[in-house]
Amino acid sequence: MRVGAAAAAIVVAALPALAPAIGQDKPESILPPGFGEPAPPPPQPRPTSTARPGTAAPGGAPAPAAPPTTPMVQPLPSTRGDAAPAPTPAPSDSPTPAPIDPAVLAQYEMPVAARRSLAIVGPAGPREGAMRTDAFGNADGRFLEALMHRTAAPLPSRWLSILLRRALTSSLATPPNVDGADFAAERAWLLLRMGESVAARAVVQGVDTANYTPKLFQVAMNSALATGDPAELCPLLPNGIAATHERGWALAQPMCAALAGNPSEAKAGITQARRRGLATGIDLQLAQKVVGAGPDGGQAVTIEWAGVDALTVWRFGLAIATGVTIPESLLSSTGKQATYWYALAPSIAPAAKVAAVDAAAGQGVLSSAALIDFYSALDEDDDSPRDASATAQDLREAYTATTGDARYAALRQIWGPVATPVPYARLVLTARAAARLPRGTKVDDYRALIGSMLTAGLDRSAARWRDIVPQGSDAWAMIVLVDPDVRAPLSYGDLSSYSGGGDAQLKQRLLFAGLAGLGRLSQSDVERAAKSLDVRIGMENSWTRALDRAVAANQPGTVALLAAIGMQTPTWQGVPPAMLYRIVTALRVVGLEGDARMIAAEAIARA
Repeated sequence: MRVGAAAAAIVVAALPALAPAIGQDKPESILPPGFGEPAPPPPQPRPTSTARPGTAAPGGAPAPAAPPTTPMVQPLPSTRGDAAPAPTPAPSDSPTPAPIDPAVLAQYEMPVAARRSLAIVGPAGPREGAMRTDAFGNADGRFLEALMHRTAAPLPSRWLSILLRRALTSSLATPPNVDGADFAAERAWLLLRMGESVAARAVVQGVDTANYTPKLFQVAMNSALATGDPAELCPLLPNGIAATHERGWALAQPMCAALAGNPSEAKAGITQARRRGLATGIDLQLAQKVVGAGPDGGQAVTIEWAGVDALTVWRFGLAIATGVTIPESLLSSTGKQATYWYALAPSIAPAAKVAAVDAAAGQGVLSSAALIDFYSALDEDDDSPRDASATAQDLREAYTATTGDARYAALRQIWGPVATPVPYARLVLTARAAARLPRGTKVDDYRALIGSMLTAGLDRSAARWRDIVPQGSDAWAMIVLVDPDVRAPLSYGDLSSYSGGGDAQLKQRLLFAGLAGLGRLSQSDVERAAKSLDVRIGMENSWTRALDRAVAANQPGTVALLAAIGMQTPTWQGVPPAMLYRIVTALRVVGLEGDARMIAAEAIARA
């Protein structure tokens, strides 16, 4: 892979910032060009020994053209949201290896019984709540890859992010017309853009190294660096260099030599890298830092960030691996994905990543239970920041206080003053404590109480308060959306009574979209409300037609991907109610009603 500057050459791909919000008056533009229109069939993927035979796309719809080939050497994006997503790594032909003595090869080859097929790839099974193996059905793999590539992440919806992670990490059958390793690479690449570094690494590791393609080698380097584990590169080194020709692999050679206990070879490799101009400045210094961390490394390297104006995946990964503190100014100037990687990095002390962990929990990268565990650890850490320690103590009080009033007072301390919006991560933190609050306790903010429970999916706990919360409030709206035991539909009058806080008109339209999508309004009331609220639920475009086809084919994985495509906007305020209606309806019909209910309620909580 050819690159320009030497310093840039060792930087593996960085992740794209959020693309500009799609114009809501032209939702048809969100699918790849040509989808649903007659076009010549695209060329077949390169032949490999692991590729599965393909079939035509269902319904005769052609798959979109593959993304353009571009080196993955871009730095991490800014947070301005003015950059389009970086292109996906594209496969390229690998050189034919020299013949190897079969007797020597037999000593190192994996036994046939231990090899994993590319027909099914993914780390999550039924115990982890994974989707079924055929979640993508017979959808054309090229179309699915294009959807993944064009999904701008992170998404505005926490619950949709959780659903998409579940779809991407499930043990899935490789769809037609794609190589199994390339499809795994595309899944991992999207997970990295979502901030899911650990999940991305798990998907990459689900493929035997003998089956790696150039595309998967590229994503594997990114996932290793995003998790701060350069040792993951070592088993991939020889083939990675041959497949991609990236200088990052060449610079990884001395690091791996050091980690293997060969300091002389490692030092010679660093000297050669400097002489050849493979890297300069902080990029080379961080590699030297890894070499020095190996057995008998014998060299202490001081990292100076002065003059460094961009945080790249290379710099992030090696700094995390060697315990080098990344300046907050650099971390905050990159995409949100890096913040979530930082939160997941086990080498970072809890006290140093409180803000990152809160952000990751608010996005769904961390669960409510994981956030509670984190603050429990902070409660026992003498080095915890004062504010975080106080929050941890309030959380303990919210669980252990002897009266409901005292428990609620502790929750109120965590949420802050009534007149100010509650940070979403704080609602995630208090979900289970809120669910334990005795029914009937005097509450001054039902919206926060119910919204908190629902961040952890505690729908029945929230439904206990249905007769207590004020009719027509945000809390009431969330409960009527998530209550799993609702049988009779709501009336048009019930919908009209809703006057939630904030943008009341938008939220009433979102409530209507959620109720209609969940089938909780009669058909006549749906038509009446759609007209009065000007929600064009009958609108058709390429996206709605693709969604309808996925629903008809019962493909929950494809529906999840298309739902993400329908939310290409940084905030809930940019999600059109008509799209929310389509998403909720599609999820419900393909058996994901629980996710649909939570997404609908999240719209009320966050819009």
